[in-house]
Amino acid sequence: MKVLIYAHAFAPQVGGAETYVLHLARGLASGLGGEACEVIVATSTPADGYDDSLLPFRVVRQPSVTALWRLIGWADVVQLAGPAFVPLFLAVLRGRQVVIEHHGYQAVCPSGLLFLEPQKQVCPGYFMTRRYHRCVRCVGTTEGLPRAFLKVLFTFPRRWLCGRAAVNVAVSRHVAGRIALPRTDVIYPGVPVSTAQSFEPQVGDRPVTFAYVGRLVSEKGVPVLLEAARVLREEGRSFRLRVIGDGPEQSRLKQRSAELGLSELVEFTGFLRGAALEGALRTVQAVVMPSIYEDAAPLTAAEQLMRGRLVIASAIGGLGEIVGGAGLTFEAGDPYRLASCMRRVIDDLSLAPALGRRARERAERLFKVDRFVKEHVSLYRQVTEGKK
Repeated sequence: MKVLIYAHAFAPQVGGAETYVLHLARGLASGLGGEACEVIVATSTPADGYDDSLLPFRVVRQPSVTALWRLIGWADVVQLAGPAFVPLFLAVLRGRQVVIEHHGYQAVCPSGLLFLEPQKQVCPGYFMTRRYHRCVRCVGTTEGLPRAFLKVLFTFPRRWLCGRAAVNVAVSRHVAGRIALPRTDVIYPGVPVSTAQSFEPQVGDRPVTFAYVGRLVSEKGVPVLLEAARVLREEGRSFRLRVIGDGPEQSRLKQRSAELGLSELVEFTGFLRGAALEGALRTVQAVVMPSIYEDAAPLTAAEQLMRGRLVIASAIGGLGEIVGGAGLTFEAGDPYRLASCMRRVIDDLSLAPALGRRARERAERLFKVDRFVKEHVSLYRQVTEGKK
């Protein structure tokens, strides 16, 4: 079977969607799904020194419209990592079987986040209720009015085209409900078991160390975590907090940390990957994910569960769904509820390893790469055989 995967963002960029595509393409090409597929990944991301020859599939970077048209004609199945407009339009026009993976909300939201600006809160779904002026105002806050008008305008044909895909794949049940598209299946993300490393702190480990891992952007809710840390500091609790990642909010978060009197307790490491990331997480009892928007199905959560590490997460969107009962959850945006979860870990050192084992069991049941690839191959077979 010949599969074309189109991903707007791909290696060497690092992120959840990029990693998702890499796992899928590798799995398909290596036969993890029960048969080896011929795979081509097309992307608008330049190589920037990345050696594509090390990958078990072909990568076509920054293809012209003509080249993309030919690639679509070559494929039995066109898999889109998100409803990118041009490849989606060309694939529908050419009559190919299209499978769209929805890692966000682009089919129902011009910004793709369902996060209302400048209010910094979850959008109730203004596009779907035809309150388009609110969409323009939201996107215009961060990108300017001309771009806002264009994004709102293009959401109409994008959603129409998604409705003509053979299958829409949501990365969580929450996303499936939000995008409300016909012929929608749910396939959870996959995480390689071979890279997972469990962490079991010894009773008596002090101080307890928490970590945030991800982009430093407003919707990820890191200020909520800092406020929770302030509450615990004022109670005299012994702990440390490691903030791993970078982004436009980094300087503001460092300033806020200092204002809250947390400079000696909070470490900002910047972006880490590979061995450096593993080293920074080795002494961490719990990873905190304090998102204040409806995260679709964060790969970081599945990765930490697979490592057997306790995840403390806001019970919102696909994030709460991924963590399930294998971690601790709190109401999004509430630093006192988050502080309560963190307090439990500080006061009971047996809690982190116990929930960590539960996390690993959940991840092995739901988030293995081979399961993830097999479900895609099965879906492609149904599509090509006219059963979908």
